Amino acid sequence: MTGGSGVPGSTRLGGGLALPAPLTPFPAPAIATAGGAGTRVSGFTFVRNAIDLYYPVVESIRSILPLCDEFVVAAGDSTDGTTALLRSLDEPKLRIIETAWDPALYKRGGIFAQQTDIALDACTGDWAFYLQADEVVHERDLSLIRDAMDRHGADPRVEGLLFAYLHFFGDYGHIQTSHNWYGHEVRVVRTGVGVRSWHDAQGFRIAGRKLRVAPTGACIYHYGWVRPPRNLNRKARAFREAYFGSAAAGNADEAERPEYRYGRLRGLRRFRGSHPALMRARVAAQDWTVLPSAPAGHKHDRFGIQALTVLENYVLGFRIGERRNFELVPGTGRAQWPAGWRARLSRYAEAP
Repeated sequence: MTGGSGVPGSTRLGGGLALPAPLTPFPAPAIATAGGAGTRVSGFTFVRNAIDLYYPVVESIRSILPLCDEFVVAAGDSTDGTTALLRSLDEPKLRIIETAWDPALYKRGGIFAQQTDIALDACTGDWAFYLQADEVVHERDLSLIRDAMDRHGADPRVEGLLFAYLHFFGDYGHIQTSHNWYGHEVRVVRTGVGVRSWHDAQGFRIAGRKLRVAPTGACIYHYGWVRPPRNLNRKARAFREAYFGSAAAGNADEAERPEYRYGRLRGLRRFRGSHPALMRARVAAQDWTVLPSAPAGHKHDRFGIQALTVLENYVLGFRIGERRNFELVPGTGRAQWPAGWRARLSRYAEAP
């Protein structure tokens, strides 16, 4: 997937689209480290079979370790050596809780929420910073996050902190901008106020209500759809099991297919920013080609979604009816303003 494009160091997405080589990441800024301003911060996550499913869990954890006094991992009963990998990191801040996944919770991703809560309940910080195993924070955003924790730490109205999202799709050179992909989510929560993981662990709630949050200005780099095709097939099978039960997982041999159906590849924009420094090795190691296919069930391939996407990205500049599993605390900033969505796309991506 390299060379031959006329762009030095470029790669190609199916159809001959040339991608510029990844830019050198910005230098890591000077930041207040863990424990700053008397605030204790816990990181937390859950993981299972990260090696077989190609999750960048090590990069994810290490991306926020400078902010954390501890990092709690609910390590499920992996069959690929993931727990041994975590133990080999020799990170003094890392605390591993070994768990067994209960098949009775394989309904609509409920097992993900249960595992998230196991890790959250073990956190001892004032703030708990949640990253899923395919999410990474850029080093340039660490100071923004630290400042937000310090600024809102004494404000009991603020129950969580909000992040924007970049969803990479297929490869490391494209982001998904379709209407149905969420633009924001809560990733830092205040402890001791009853926060629980919600539904399939995408977000959080307190006694069923949305958290009251403040924006950080920082961004989560979501790599959940960037992995070799065979690993994407394995992930799809694992998710069918987690959402619909073991009987719905399908044939294990099918999950070993070397091709993945990416669909029509609609709603993509070329990424022109820098990846987190911790992701450099994975970005450089990409050795698969992403090609469009017949519709494969992706929601963003639907005509109605694409019509909304064009209207939002090229006319309005903001999302219509964006999914918001949070409430903004007045006076803390705005997650999105009239030109906010377009401005964020302009910062990180080029028009197709």
